[in-house]
Amino acid sequence: MKKSAILMALVIMGALTYAQDAKPASPGDLGAATESMSHDHHHMGAHMYMSPLRDPQPGDQAKAQAVVDQARVALERYKDYKLALADGYKIFLPNVPQHMYHFTNWMYAMGEAARFDATKPTSLLYEKRGDGYTLIGAMYTAPVRFTEDQLNERIPLSVAQWHLHVNMCKAPKGHEAEMLSRNSKFGLNGSISTKEDCEAAGGTFAPHVFGWMVHVYPWEKTPDAIWSVERQMKDKPGMDHHHDGMDMSH
Repeated sequence: MKKSAILMALVIMGALTYAQDAKPASPGDLGAATESMSHDHHHMGAHMYMSPLRDPQPGDQAKAQAVVDQARVALERYKDYKLALADGYKIFLPNVPQHMYHFTNWMYAMGEAARFDATKPTSLLYEKRGDGYTLIGAMYTAPVRFTEDQLNERIPLSVAQWHLHVNMCKAPKGHEAEMLSRNSKFGLNGSISTKEDCEAAGGTFAPHVFGWMVHVYPWEKTPDAIWSVERQMKDKPGMDHHHDGMDMSH
């Protein structure tokens, strides 16, 4: 089951990358973007790039708040996670322990390549509580080809920071399960972050997986908590949360 879960994760990664961006950025372009991170983002690590914060502009706070207000109303229904499932959201790797679980609607993901609708996020974010799930927020996406100006049009970059998952080395065939191990060379937690090292290890290098993403936690009380960077930094769907001795083969 472990191997099939990994394979499914890779298929989903490819599907969302394709849906979000039929014309991906070149490795050189993305590498340059990663290298250009400001000193405020040096701690993001080799596998995540965060958009730099911009200086506030008139109307930015109101525009961001409008997104929060719309999301809060639309998401109220999905406090019952079963309604999310009924409406077409699918749990990404439900049997792999995670900080937060992404319930993703692939039709909405494709739609976000062309439009932004605060009431139709690509993913709903849940924490596991017992046998159920507690809704904590949502994730919006945009194609990786989007410029920062285009991201700013959706949610102002003076308020929110979008992130990209970058520099992933996919494990060679037959070793996919290693992408979920604590000290793996491969995957979004892996020690490998360059094309040269990835190819030397027999892997397949992806300069990015998925597209741009931003989280919103609309029931929090302050802008910093609503658009929390720290929570986004922990976001490696299905690959970020392991416990010593936990059986990952379910």
